[in-house]
Amino acid sequence: MILTDNTIPAPLVAVIGGVNVDIGGMPFAPPVPKDSNPGQVQISLGGVGRNIAHNLRLLDLDVCFLTALGDDFFADRILRSCTELGIDTSRALMVPGGASPVYLFISDCDGDMVIAVSDMRICEQISPDYLASHAEALNRASLVVVDTNVPAESLLWLADHCRVPIFADPVSTKKAEKLRPILGKLHTLKPNLLEAELLSGIRITDDASLRQAAEVLLDSGLQRVFISQGDRGVLAADHHEMLEVPSFPAAAKNATGAGDAFMAALCRANLDGFSLQKAAVYATAAAAIAVESSETINPALSCSAVRQRLDLFTQ
Repeated sequence: MILTDNTIPAPLVAVIGGVNVDIGGMPFAPPVPKDSNPGQVQISLGGVGRNIAHNLRLLDLDVCFLTALGDDFFADRILRSCTELGIDTSRALMVPGGASPVYLFISDCDGDMVIAVSDMRICEQISPDYLASHAEALNRASLVVVDTNVPAESLLWLADHCRVPIFADPVSTKKAEKLRPILGKLHTLKPNLLEAELLSGIRITDDASLRQAAEVLLDSGLQRVFISQGDRGVLAADHHEMLEVPSFPAAAKNATGAGDAFMAALCRANLDGFSLQKAAVYATAAAAIAVESSETINPALSCSAVRQRLDLFTQ
């Protein structure tokens, strides 16, 4: 069923992408294949789109999340969590008989992954027709964030019909390829080094090739690019300047959610009219806060927390 009620208030930021129910198992001893292993199982919510939406709410932004869910109990948990966070899911696509996305993984007793299965087939339902039914709401948003769990044809539709700035997260090298045809219609791209290599065609081996890759991406028509270098920081570039921002000191516990917090902070910075440099520094500070939690999303992230981090390390 697709919602078409245009009376729903327009969001400040519309996020289009995937959500996962993460189910992880870790045995207490070295795993024995083809047998039942005593251990612990944890369930949490993830997915790039959902994580960015969560971080946007922590940064005091109103969010509408467009995604696809099944009619199972996982969907109920996802919707309930989003409601508690203040994320608007009234436009989410509910697929009768569909299975909500699940990421199932088994690690060894040291926490290293042994095997995983990712079932995100339902994301194929985030179709051009679905997006078209919400075109008016998307174009009333201040900006749109999309991840590449969305089908390629839907990304093409978005690039051709969305009149507000589009921020894109490549997610992975395999999925990043979907962005190649629409790079020139994006406002902001946030790749890591491997994704930047793929999309630019430049093998990044040093600072010179890193900057060359950024130039190639900007030549497509892209307005801003922020290339993550992991703990080395980020290269930020637009059509006027190019600069490197080092990572902020952080007591890192879990780096998984750094990129999602970085993207959310870029959105906040854009809406606040920040310069390229100020946006890069602001987002880098948010990423530092994110990694200081054992959870993927650090509940301590806030606009005031980012400002305090900036004041502490930029004096």
